[in-house]
Amino acid sequence: MTDIKLPQFSDIREAHIRIKQFIHRTPVLSSGQLDKIFGARLLFKCENFQKTGAFKFRGAINAVMQLSDNEISRGVVTHSSGNHAAALALAASMRGAKAYIVMPENSPDVKKAAVKGYGAEITYCTPTLIAREEAADKIINEKGATFIHAYDNFNVICGQGTAALEIIDDQPGLDIIITPVGGGGLLGGTAIAVKGSKMGIEVIAGEPKGADDAFRSFHSGEYIPVHTPNTIADGLLTTMTMRTFTIMRKNVDDLVSVNEESIIESMRLIWERMKIIVEPSAAVPLAAIMENPGRFAGKRIGLILSGGNVDLSKLLFYSEKLK
Repeated sequence: MTDIKLPQFSDIREAHIRIKQFIHRTPVLSSGQLDKIFGARLLFKCENFQKTGAFKFRGAINAVMQLSDNEISRGVVTHSSGNHAAALALAASMRGAKAYIVMPENSPDVKKAAVKGYGAEITYCTPTLIAREEAADKIINEKGATFIHAYDNFNVICGQGTAALEIIDDQPGLDIIITPVGGGGLLGGTAIAVKGSKMGIEVIAGEPKGADDAFRSFHSGEYIPVHTPNTIADGLLTTMTMRTFTIMRKNVDDLVSVNEESIIESMRLIWERMKIIVEPSAAVPLAAIMENPGRFAGKRIGLILSGGNVDLSKLLFYSEKLK
């Protein structure tokens, strides 16, 4: 693993300087009702208000802005179920570049529409990692485009870590920061930023039980990929890489897995009590607190709400209205 380049705290600080003119410095919101329910001070970093509706824009714009003029002239390519796809499409458009996006056929319609709206060229494939990689490789060979992975990319991870820099700066005295974890880009960047700040803040991640490769890898100490994840949190249907696993093992304090019922209930609570839209993946950190109340009682906790891209047509109140 010595040939895997891992970001340092200074890399994340430099990324923030580089991208701050392009991103939203998202607000940190709270809810007195949720604080009472969970017996802790909860501070939500609202990346659902980020450009493209998710934290992914931070990493995408950081990676794109470091490409040479020659590289950007040939475009960028990735495979993604949605949030990274939209983020990369927008980032590429800011440099006048073409974005080629490979998306699984079963990606949420709201995310397909967003990617199209940012001017990307979409290639659909069957929902398997092999199919995604083969389709992306074909585009790379034909177009010469630069591949930018959704999370196994040094510059992407640095960009994702900038959200943690902001919440640490805006909310002094945090005891814990919790993120969801799928591929590990947000968790990795967050953990490096938090530990580099030397504030004594714990970094904890929540992960759906139906996609628990990070949980099992963390607690076993061995890299264990999951090839058939199954969870309502569609943004977490990815598996860690050796790069993100290595960062996790070095910098993360704990990782908990959560039930689907807790994810759904946490999402409902955020919608109802905070009046903001979050997608299931973003509700996972609150679900982690819901299932482990004693672990978090009385703490001052930063939760990163990773995104708010929800397919409204699949919500019960929407489908009932159409009948």
